[in-house]
Amino acid sequence: MVTKTEERELNQLENQVENGGGGFWEYLCLVRNLKVRRSEIVLKHGLSILNDSGKRSALGPDEWTLYEQVAIAAMDCQSLAVAQNCIKVLQKKFPESKRVGKLEALLIEAKGMWEEAEKAYSILLEDNPLDQVIHKRKVAMSKAQGKPSLAIEHLNKYLQVFMADHDAWRELAEIYVSLQMYKQAAFCYEELILSQPTLPLYHLAYADVLYTIGGLENLIAARKYYAATIDLTGGKNTRALLGICLCGSAIAQLSRGRNKEDKDMAAPELQSLAASALEKEYKQKSPAKLNLLTSALRSLKVS
Repeated sequence: MVTKTEERELNQLENQVENGGGGFWEYLCLVRNLKVRRSEIVLKHGLSILNDSGKRSALGPDEWTLYEQVAIAAMDCQSLAVAQNCIKVLQKKFPESKRVGKLEALLIEAKGMWEEAEKAYSILLEDNPLDQVIHKRKVAMSKAQGKPSLAIEHLNKYLQVFMADHDAWRELAEIYVSLQMYKQAAFCYEELILSQPTLPLYHLAYADVLYTIGGLENLIAARKYYAATIDLTGGKNTRALLGICLCGSAIAQLSRGRNKEDKDMAAPELQSLAASALEKEYKQKSPAKLNLLTSALRSLKVS
């Protein structure tokens, strides 16, 4: 993950490069080291170096790294002819390279030749079954073809080996949510919370899924995770505050006609606190929408 300091440094260098202040190579190195995608700028300034024989030869061995970087940026920008030219140069220099073979497979995928790309990736995985990038490309390709079930299959196989990959669990959860497979999505978020219990994003997403599934037990659990999100963010998560109010209202409706202990599960005091925090935040940040919030809270019988 890119830190704020690194992002600030990147943006400053980008402004310098874009305004003709030099530092092209330093910018390209920083983009590569931070593993961010600024494809249009990389393609523009990377090509300017590669097309200048003097600048290119001055790079030494880094010339081939730049060819690779520009090839990937060109594919991102659908400049497939440029990508192909870069890959040809690399093929000539490294004829047996698996790394160049990966670029060839990426180019086939970028052209939309799904079957050929699938075959190319399968061959690469035979040589190296633990190549995470290739596994993830197969998932991305399934999604691009509108085959979420196949993407789920690939992700489940991948996670049997790379169980600690948080991004893969989150990707799988989001696909499940898109297919309204909420119980499966809940399992994914449980895994994420177990591995990163202090990350509010996962608590919030899990609470949303539990609220969507519904039922008294799930609503009570959802409220707990909304509360955990508020605690982890220092009370500054608007979505979680609204979640507390929604859960309280839904629990109150399901508790009608029950004994007093069941009715107390709605926790009206907690709802009131969440509603007050919301009203305070809207007064400060969006006073024009305060009436809309008040009306919504009133419909939930909170305010």
